[in-house]
Amino acid sequence: MSTTQISTVSGITLVTLQGSPATTAFMADVFERIAKLNVNIDMISMPPNHGANAGLSFTISDQDLIDVLSLVNSLKTETGIKVIVSSVNHKISVYDPQMKNTPGMAARVFSAIASSDADIRLITTSEVEISFLVTEADYDTVLKAIENAVNTAE
Repeated sequence: MSTTQISTVSGITLVTLQGSPATTAFMADVFERIAKLNVNIDMISMPPNHGANAGLSFTISDQDLIDVLSLVNSLKTETGIKVIVSSVNHKISVYDPQMKNTPGMAARVFSAIASSDADIRLITTSEVEISFLVTEADYDTVLKAIENAVNTAE
């Protein structure tokens, strides 16, 4: 019996801060300011640094977009970073407590998504979960591909 679970969340906004300072102090300041707005952050991703600059992406609920927009515009003015905002996305998560001991799970899920040629906006992982942020247009296709990959493995 499989323990793999697929869950989805709709109405997700992706905020990317390009060219932001590559320091944990900057990230802490951003997240503290967002917390003061009483906004939850879900997914967080940071690519490797390029010198003193980095990128920082995180997701919030579409409902919190207006509150966060004024903050990121302030950050843009203060630091000169580029802000990219994309709303109306969906998060699809594949969770399995056995994932950490099951080689090939990521390969199976990524192969299924690759065959759909979808626009994946963000990927985060843990030992037991892989989460994908996808556009509204690609949501049904990606969800079906993941479901087929998981169900075929059972």
